[in-house]
Amino acid sequence: MLVYPVTIERDGKGWFVRFDDIPEALTSGRSRAHALSMAQDALESAMEFYFQDRRPVPLPGKAKPGQDTVELPASLSAKVLLLNEMLVQGITPAELARRLDTTPQSVQRIIDLDHVTKIDTIAQAFRVMDRRLDFQVKRWPQSA
Repeated sequence: MLVYPVTIERDGKGWFVRFDDIPEALTSGRSRAHALSMAQDALESAMEFYFQDRRPVPLPGKAKPGQDTVELPASLSAKVLLLNEMLVQGITPAELARRLDTTPQSVQRIIDLDHVTKIDTIAQAFRVMDRRLDFQVKRWPQSA
């Protein structure tokens, strides 16, 4: 999954949140915990800008020691990686549909952030682009 470092700073009325890697994702909260909760929504919402504009989504940088992070859900992370690979290879949704032997509408659903897509479908999309969706299990980071 994609895990983005987040900067949370005190402002005059509460806490301000920003992501260095995703400048469109800005939010705030009354408390630090509330701001971090809002950061998840801001990050997920910002992904829509990249998908609508068909722009590559910046991948997360490395978090500094003690820095908070926000993790994109696995399904959204897979779709981000798929969009980025399509852009790198110059593959349009119509071309991906041809390679998958499906309709362009089906591919639009695959890359629609609001549509639930089976992970096997996303993996197949990678396969027809000569790529493999890979997973690994890591130890959950310990709290500071």
